[in-house]
Amino acid sequence: MNKYSIAEFIKNTEQVDKGEGFFELETPRMLEVNLDGLVWAKAGSMVAYNGKIKFEREGVLEHGIGAMFKKALTGEGASLMKANGQGKLYLADSGKKIIILHLQNEAIYVNGNDLLAFEPSIKHNIKLMRKVAGMMAGGLFNVRCEGTGMIAITSHYEPLTLRVTPGKPIITDPNATVAWSGNLQPEFQTDVSLKTFIGRGSGESIQMRFEGDGFVIVQPYEEVYMQAQS
Repeated sequence: MNKYSIAEFIKNTEQVDKGEGFFELETPRMLEVNLDGLVWAKAGSMVAYNGKIKFEREGVLEHGIGAMFKKALTGEGASLMKANGQGKLYLADSGKKIIILHLQNEAIYVNGNDLLAFEPSIKHNIKLMRKVAGMMAGGLFNVRCEGTGMIAITSHYEPLTLRVTPGKPIITDPNATVAWSGNLQPEFQTDVSLKTFIGRGSGESIQMRFEGDGFVIVQPYEEVYMQAQS
C-alpha cells in the first residue's frame, strides 16, 4: 500500500495542463474539456468544473418530433446534456477508460451507454434498434455521430477493434459492443444452443452480426442492458 504525505499526494495527482486542446485526458478515466462555447456530454457525467459553465438537459424537441418519440422509447439512458460557457469541465463515467477519436468527415455508431462527449460540430442522431424491442431490458440504442470534430467514447478496460471484411462477418455480444463504423448496419440473430448455458444473465443467445467492410469495437466486459426474454 502506498503512503504519501499530503504534499506528495497533491504533487502526484494534481491537474496539469498538457496543452492538448479542446479534449484532454487528465487520466485514462478522466476527460478534461477546455471549454469556450458548447460541448455535448452524457447526462450525469460531470464530476467537477471551474469557470462559468451552464448545464442544460437536451430538450425533447431538440431534433424534431421524431427524436422526441425515440427519446421516450429509449428512456433516461439516452439523455445528453449541453455544457455552455468558459472554463474547465471534468467528465467521467463509472471509472471506464476514455478514448478520444477525431472524426474527419466520417461517421461512427456508438452504443448509447458508451458516448461520453462530443464537439458541437458533430451531428448526432439517436437510433433505436426496433428489431429487438421484444428482447430489451432497459433499452438498446445507439448514437450515430457524423462530421468533423472530436468525440470521446468509453470502454470497460482495454477495447479491442475487430476488422469486418466482405465474406468474413463478425458476431458480437450486444452487451460488449462499444462502437462500429458508420457504414455498417448490424443484424440481430439468435443462437438457440446458447440458451442452454446456465449462469449467464446477459443472454448471449442474442447476437449482433456485422457484415461488409468496416470495424467493430468490443470491450472485455458485459454491460447488462439487454436480456433475452424467457
